[in-house]
Amino acid sequence: MARKFLYFVAFCVVLAVAGVVALRYWSREFAEIAYVPSAKFEPQRPFAGNAYDDPKMWFARPGVGKGDAAYVPNGFDPDAAGETGPLDVAVFFVHPTSYLERARWNAALDDAESQARARLFLRGMASPFGRAREVWIPRYRQATFGAFLTDDPQADKAIDAAYADVAKAFDYFVESLDQDTPIVLAGHSQGSLHLVRLLKDKVAGTPLAARVVAAYPVGWPISVEHDLPALGLPACATAAQPGCLMSWSSFAEPAEVSELAPAYSDSPGFDGQPRGDSEILCSNPLTGGIGGSAPAIANQGTLVPSADLTGGELTPGLIPARCEDGLLLVGPPPELGPYVLPGNNYHVYDIPLFWANLRADVAARLAAWRAARS
Repeated sequence: MARKFLYFVAFCVVLAVAGVVALRYWSREFAEIAYVPSAKFEPQRPFAGNAYDDPKMWFARPGVGKGDAAYVPNGFDPDAAGETGPLDVAVFFVHPTSYLERARWNAALDDAESQARARLFLRGMASPFGRAREVWIPRYRQATFGAFLTDDPQADKAIDAAYADVAKAFDYFVESLDQDTPIVLAGHSQGSLHLVRLLKDKVAGTPLAARVVAAYPVGWPISVEHDLPALGLPACATAAQPGCLMSWSSFAEPAEVSELAPAYSDSPGFDGQPRGDSEILCSNPLTGGIGGSAPAIANQGTLVPSADLTGGELTPGLIPARCEDGLLLVGPPPELGPYVLPGNNYHVYDIPLFWANLRADVAARLAAWRAARS
């Protein structure tokens, strides 16, 4: 599972948090030397069965608060957006990679720097889901950034260990809800990798699938042929469809993906077969469907971050979106900050680019889910 998006996408973590523009010119080999752990993988002792009963194991949950997911950017008017109060839905969000060190393969939960970065990411990426009455965001012993730069089998062990934590948190989340509570599942990058595994292992083919309003595993490639059938949810074909999945990877034009294509083609899908040249799911957050095109005027608000990423301004009508060859193209490179990857890769901004539309999308699909049940 580790290399299907290769270093080209994982490299965004360094660019997003280090603030060193020169890093974008490093070779893959140099990045491996700098970030792949030289230490031996240490098996992670499984958490006790009741570990996630401890509020300290969560960035957000009922009783703790929504934390950074409650953030609302300058320029957003809930009244103008038609918001009348919280949504009666429970969100489970898995944060992306925030641990960059090479001292170990999995982050310790007491690593202050990675935990602070995770909170920073949540402000921009989990906040579109913050209108939910319940927001659950687990802390987990994430795989280090370097685990996505190497074919070393220890990297897979680190990613599997991280997933084990997320799976345990998810079990606690489900057990804590009333049995009729609707659910939204969301994540980004490494978080989306774990999220799609949750869908395959714990949602597909179970009664829980009927309670999923929508899933948003953003910033991780999903093969329509080799992955999607195992996830138990169809791709969202319309904006009014409940019980479906949306995923996209954002690039400005011209997009350069020569580094990405071989990594995707050679990696196995959930059916065990190489993905090859199979279609990558491209959801369009401006239309709520698969593929297609929408002008910038359809964008209700892009979260343009401040220089230190701690805040931002919501700007409507800034970014268009159209799907082409599995990529979500956003027009000429927008000025959002220095954290754009080579090839015009806007991975860091996958969710902020469409902040207001995504927030509205959750509400619309919840309404459709309730209408379908009634």
